[in-house]
Amino acid sequence: MTTTFTLLHPGAMGAKVGGEATRTGTRVLYVPTGRSPASLQRAREAGLEPAESLESALSVSDFVLSVCPPHAAEDVAREVLGHPFRGVYVEANAVSPDRTRRIAAACAERGALMLDGAIIGGPPGPGSAPRLYLSGDGEQVARVAGAFKDTRVVARPLDAEIGAASALKMAYASYQKSARVLAAVSHALAAHHGVAAELAREAGSLTSNILAETDQLPSVAARAWRWAPELEEIAATLHTAGLPADMAEGAAAVLRRWTDDKDDYDLPLEEVLAHLRTEG
Repeated sequence: MTTTFTLLHPGAMGAKVGGEATRTGTRVLYVPTGRSPASLQRAREAGLEPAESLESALSVSDFVLSVCPPHAAEDVAREVLGHPFRGVYVEANAVSPDRTRRIAAACAERGALMLDGAIIGGPPGPGSAPRLYLSGDGEQVARVAGAFKDTRVVARPLDAEIGAASALKMAYASYQKSARVLAAVSHALAAHHGVAAELAREAGSLTSNILAETDQLPSVAARAWRWAPELEEIAATLHTAGLPADMAEGAAAVLRRWTDDKDDYDLPLEEVLAHLRTEG
């Protein structure tokens, strides 16, 4: 039997993710009412099927796939749960584990099952294959993963409860998004002082994949007593230039949690990370 999804909504990510599911024979519906011309165009290009209304789409759907801006996640869920939907709701937005569990509880109250999903990577396309992590009921996770088999959406089931996929997304995005913001502030500071070209030259020589280099974190903790004052100097420099210093100040505060690890380069990684959970 054909598996049917209702996709909410066909944005830049959602439309292309839904389009990949159609390649496996999955029927993917969307509701055109209230959507922008750009969204409608994306849906058509992805091969999604228009539905007369949300109610009519839900009445024939096995799954709802919610891919929307994080702030709208609970509103979208409430809209779906206002109808007699008893299928599986896949919450695939960049939201906290706590928010995910709230949505799961609301689903359970109305007789619907929820899966926790997290999309990591850009929209699927040439050279881009985002990962869709899924946690929750194993049988239903397998069904959703099957809808993306051999497509440019790489489904990765997690043997874990609701909240795990969202936690992974938060952990990954906390680095990836913050790193982009830090880069913008760094380049703005260099431009303010007329050394933009020199910073770009230094940036070109970087070879580190910092998120992957966990073996370096004990060394960071051991040097935090020196790094924290440096970050405070950076914050002062940013203030003088009229640039936001919040992230530099925040980094200094994090480094101070490692104060007691001064020059202890042999601490196990697990202990180094644990020290971040207590005030230094």
